[in-house]
Amino acid sequence: MIGLAFSLDLLVGEPPNVAHPVAWFGRLVGALDRDWSGTDDATGEDADRTRDRRQRRVGVAIALLAPLVPAGVAAVFVLAAAALAPFAGAVAAALVLFLTMSLRSLLELTEAVVAATETDLETARERVRGLVGRETAPLSAAELRSAALESAAENLADGLVATLVPFAVLAPISPSAAAAAAAWVKGVNTLDSMLGYPDKPHGTASARLDDFVMWLPARLSALAIAVAADPLALWRARRWARAPPSPNSGWPMATLACALDVRLRKPGVYDLNPDTPFPTIADGERAVSVVGRGAAVAVLVAVALAVGVDAVVTDVAVAPFEAPSRLAASEVTLR
Repeated sequence: MIGLAFSLDLLVGEPPNVAHPVAWFGRLVGALDRDWSGTDDATGEDADRTRDRRQRRVGVAIALLAPLVPAGVAAVFVLAAAALAPFAGAVAAALVLFLTMSLRSLLELTEAVVAATETDLETARERVRGLVGRETAPLSAAELRSAALESAAENLADGLVATLVPFAVLAPISPSAAAAAAAWVKGVNTLDSMLGYPDKPHGTASARLDDFVMWLPARLSALAIAVAADPLALWRARRWARAPPSPNSGWPMATLACALDVRLRKPGVYDLNPDTPFPTIADGERAVSVVGRGAAVAVLVAVALAVGVDAVVTDVAVAPFEAPSRLAASEVTLR
């Protein structure tokens, strides 16, 4: 299932938005992205705090309930396919995992931004907006490459590892549960990307939930980058991993910076590996290769994890049937 999903991502890439379930969920989140504070006309600091609390309470409900929608749809889809044939259920689960991935599109866009910084800065500024949310107009060519590489490292966690790990753990037990878990994580990521901003109190809970969910995937992604490029990079990255405001994104970004021996900086926010030069065109090309190899490392680990879980599940399932046969054999020996 994991191999099929990864192959589909590499061969097909992301479906167009009109046919992408993640984009459909994004439209639902867009409908939830509004003022939930009511029609209270009171003014003053106390009234502002009251409205803020209302927004945050609604935000908790959004964070808890909204990701259950894609999770439920994914589970029903896999169960319906499995009712036709077990093989169809496995294929359906792989399809769900594929739809939560975005590796090929990430690498292609990163590569396009890096290439454009050499000949057409305006095109680079336009394309990099698909990767980052910062103001791009004042950025130099080197800073645009930095932004693209930061996003490539961070999105290795968001776009692959975060959904891959729970899927690998649950797939040997229940393909429908694995698909639901992957869809749920993608739902949490989407909520955070659309609502998790300081000026949106109703997105605070979504941002906190995403921080919790991404804790392990971000660090596993950093480890995958280090294995793919420089095993010591993760150790050196500890110095800057906590520089970004996010508790997680700094780990893969700082690890990539150290692996490539380049500086990655978001003006006024963080500066990773600052004693080195900004990435060149060649560094950008190397970064795409490193993130791609890191993804392959993550997939191989996920497959090994799934095989290990399957072995444990099989042993647990067979053990009750083996015990009586062993007892019978011992009785024959005694006789």
